[in-house]
Amino acid sequence: MSKVVVFDHPLIQHKLSIMRSKETGSKDFRQLLTEISMLMGYEITRDFPVEPVRIETPICEMTARRISGKKLAIVPILRAGLGMVDGLLSLLPVAKVGHIGLYRDEQTHNPVVYFCKLPPDIQQRTVIVTDPMLATGGSSCDAISMLKERGCDNIRLMCLVAAPEGIRKVQQCHPDVDIFVAAVDDHLNEDAYIVPGLGDAGDRIFGTK
Repeated sequence: MSKVVVFDHPLIQHKLSIMRSKETGSKDFRQLLTEISMLMGYEITRDFPVEPVRIETPICEMTARRISGKKLAIVPILRAGLGMVDGLLSLLPVAKVGHIGLYRDEQTHNPVVYFCKLPPDIQQRTVIVTDPMLATGGSSCDAISMLKERGCDNIRLMCLVAAPEGIRKVQQCHPDVDIFVAAVDDHLNEDAYIVPGLGDAGDRIFGTK
């Protein structure tokens, strides 16, 4: 079974509390999401292997450490997942970025695929899938399945807020994919929104509602 990592760092929790407030506008919401994504990215890459390299400082030669040959890809689930990309790219500027477009059918609450564009060597990369809200888990499961169909075998899911139902769904469908979140909330309501949550992340990021 995959692991679920909940980031309880005070800076993350402080910024998330501001994002949850209905008084927070799109500008601040986007900025806070970028900042939290960067902080989460610091932790999600903690186990990346390093290798020794010889360098010369202005003083002398030394053996330093660099990340060992990791190829990375960031794959946001459109459209809300885009809000987490800039924070990760600030830490991982050489990462490639793919896109998977899914939307939730308002009647069935099931995801519908409308777009998929990935780096051609995606199967050789460690993939970080981003989506601020892990609600029913349907979109995340479908996105991860699409990546696996293209040969990806090292996938991590990074979300801001998760419902227990969404976590269970992803673990059932993809027990090999670790889940990284800033908070696990109480439940889903009858409209499949996370409670207490923070509303529709896409609308709040882009100011469309």
